[in-house]
Amino acid sequence: MFNNKIAIDLGTCNSLVYLKGKGIVLSEPSVVAVSLVDNKILAVGQQAKEMIGRTPAEIRVYRPLKDGVIADYRVTQAMMRHFITKTTSNFRIFKPELVISVPAGITSTERRAVIEAALSAGAKQAYVAKEPILAAIGAGIPINSCSGHMIINIGGGTSEVAVISLGGIVTAHSIRVAGDKIDVAITEYIRKKYNLAIGTQSAEEIKIKVGTALPQREPKYLEIQGRDLILGLPRNIKISSNEVCEAISDVLIEIIQTVKQVLSETPPELSADIMNKGIVMAGGGALLPKINELVAQSTGVPCFIAEEPLLCVVKGTGVVLEHLDEYKKVIVTKK
Repeated sequence: MFNNKIAIDLGTCNSLVYLKGKGIVLSEPSVVAVSLVDNKILAVGQQAKEMIGRTPAEIRVYRPLKDGVIADYRVTQAMMRHFITKTTSNFRIFKPELVISVPAGITSTERRAVIEAALSAGAKQAYVAKEPILAAIGAGIPINSCSGHMIINIGGGTSEVAVISLGGIVTAHSIRVAGDKIDVAITEYIRKKYNLAIGTQSAEEIKIKVGTALPQREPKYLEIQGRDLILGLPRNIKISSNEVCEAISDVLIEIIQTVKQVLSETPPELSADIMNKGIVMAGGGALLPKINELVAQSTGVPCFIAEEPLLCVVKGTGVVLEHLDEYKKVIVTKK
């Protein structure tokens, strides 16, 4: 008897797939390239991401998820079908059960869109679960204990802050400010300061290689190429990590404000627990150097980065998948 169960961390930037009994089997960018002439999908994932900013007029590269939710239904459906067929050999005969991660601040309409996209992509049954709880499970937090735990999950499209106790979310806020907005802030800063236009891929490279949440005594430098906005010609500049810190400070302040808001709405008993245990950070945004120090400085609460922060949500989704019956209350389900 084949028991196809698949967990998908459907992210704005990257999607990860977990197969029951096998673990994480796929990690690809959430990008799809479509030919506008015959409306055909040309590439999905890494292959499509490499086309960003390099395509002729008749090829369009989509990121079908925006701010953690479906922006283009048909393309998302095609992307999910690609992930399912790539990871399951017997997909044609045995339709899989899917568990999909969604932001905590998602509306019922957006949630329904995810479930319907999963079903039309070929799932027998689809469940959606909230990312903060999944990230907490993946980070090894005992979510069913009666003490409070705080998790900050910074992804590509959304940043979510939640206090979890007894297996549920006590208080949470989700803002559509995260990794993508950091890339935009870097692009804007370079455009204003250096009169240089750079692409999203370059902005992401700057963030990964020399990004920092706090100024450094000995800054790192990175040489980047772009198009001079006045002359229209290619030009190189060197950018320092402290400039990147300045560029992204407003985005980080918005995330910190959300953390403070959640802390202010947390019941006193749980606040004491969080003070003792500290805040845990997950998601790709947690990889930004010194971001936990910035959170700790701003809130006065110790802050730690989870082990393998990028994989926390998919690991948590995998745990839920392996123990579906136990985690039914964490999950919103639809046949």
